[in-house]
Amino acid sequence: MNAAGDNHSDQTQVAGGDDHSDQSPDADEEHAKQVERAELLVEMLPYISRWRGKVVVVKLGGNAMVDTALTDGFAADIVLLRQIGLAPVVVHGGGPQIGDLMARLGKTSEFRDGLRVTDAETLDIARMVLVGKVNRDIVGAINAHGPLAVGISGEDGRVITATARNPDLGFVGEVTDVNTDLLERLLAEGLIPVISTIGADATGQAYNINADTVAGAVAAALEAEKVVYLTDVAGLLDDVQDPDSLIRRATADTLAARLAGGKIVGGMIPKIEACISAVRNGVNSAHLLDGRVPHVVLVELFTDAGVGTMITRDRPHLVAS
Repeated sequence: MNAAGDNHSDQTQVAGGDDHSDQSPDADEEHAKQVERAELLVEMLPYISRWRGKVVVVKLGGNAMVDTALTDGFAADIVLLRQIGLAPVVVHGGGPQIGDLMARLGKTSEFRDGLRVTDAETLDIARMVLVGKVNRDIVGAINAHGPLAVGISGEDGRVITATARNPDLGFVGEVTDVNTDLLERLLAEGLIPVISTIGADATGQAYNINADTVAGAVAAALEAEKVVYLTDVAGLLDDVQDPDSLIRRATADTLAARLAGGKIVGGMIPKIEACISAVRNGVNSAHLLDGRVPHVVLVELFTDAGVGTMITRDRPHLVAS
């Protein structure tokens, strides 16, 4: 943007006419794009001021983790959040990557209510994939845009204390405590924690914990402004068979009733449970967004449009699209 529009102040004249009188369609189109970008920046400004200094926990999953272009765009967005004054924390899963390695090793994945049954061998595979592979890839992608990301496991500094969720699920953990000391020190240094979702109990026994659950628990412990879940769907659908039935806003109580009534199924169950728990424990809002859409986090946080599903404590009813 040029102050006072002075980029046009020294235009020369051509004999017989004004050189501005015959602008090409391409020039007009480019000018319109520049105006649109400027208007977008103006639209973003009050949101930037509003969220400055606030913690935002973002759970990365789905295609946003396996599509290189989406991962790179996500990484750039996270660095941008930090540079304009927010305090992002990334929590990641790695379900597809764990499943791929299990298949190569001849093991079959079994799921119950969206959670992977985890025996001792599967736990070892999950730790290798989440801590040794996926976490390093995400940290590397973020640091390519700015040297800010620090990768940790929930076992590090006993950030995540866990216990067995259900004996039938094996070493699948339930979060019992989040120690924020390490996270707060990293945030105070202007760094971006990237958390892989392996936790441990007091004896050091490790557990594989659903990343949706961890994101909600971390957000509540840090008293985050928002927790954002990137998924492979547009958000929560009123009818899973109808992609146009997006629920744009809902309360925790409304969604708890839908869960109890069996209207939420499969992998959406732990996401909705985590959203409900987060907003009931101090997080102002939880958001389910389509991670296949480039820069969807920025669109949700900094524009008037709003996308996906937002869950709060104080909305009076479901609002479908």
